[in-house]
Amino acid sequence: MAIPNSKQELVDAINTTYAKLTQELARVPPALARAPVLEGQVKGTRMSVCDLLAYLVGWNELVLHWHAQLREGKRMEDIAFPTEGFTWNALGALAQRFYADYAELSMDDLLQRLEQAKDQLLALIEAHDDAQLYGQPWYTHYTMGRMIQFNTASPYANARTRLRAWLKTL
Repeated sequence: MAIPNSKQELVDAINTTYAKLTQELARVPPALARAPVLEGQVKGTRMSVCDLLAYLVGWNELVLHWHAQLREGKRMEDIAFPTEGFTWNALGALAQRFYADYAELSMDDLLQRLEQAKDQLLALIEAHDDAQLYGQPWYTHYTMGRMIQFNTASPYANARTRLRAWLKTL
């Protein structure tokens, strides 16, 4: 899928990749939802389908958190990116934190939480126009739309690829 360059392309990318991801998730045998069947986000580790969902939920909710901080009046330069206690070169550790943060949730609960976060992100996108989403840098040299896409459509597509490969082995 091409990298979105407009509001409509971003909405379409999120909706399309999310729909395809949920089709694959529906094929996951419930008994295997917590089994470490997938390659983890950290080299040499394994994760479960629920961990993969926790990763997606974590990133979606993190994007929402960035925007909530801005709405509350926090200046962009005062927001910790990607989040407090983590740097961009330590994303594996952040993934592990997401797994732990959502470890108590069932696959159904994770799916519901992911859908809610995705819907909130779509509402966030709808509240902005093309110029706000793609007309100027938002974080460093990335536009707001690109930062949203990095943490929604792209990881949804990656997760789908991981799931499809594993489901073929069943």
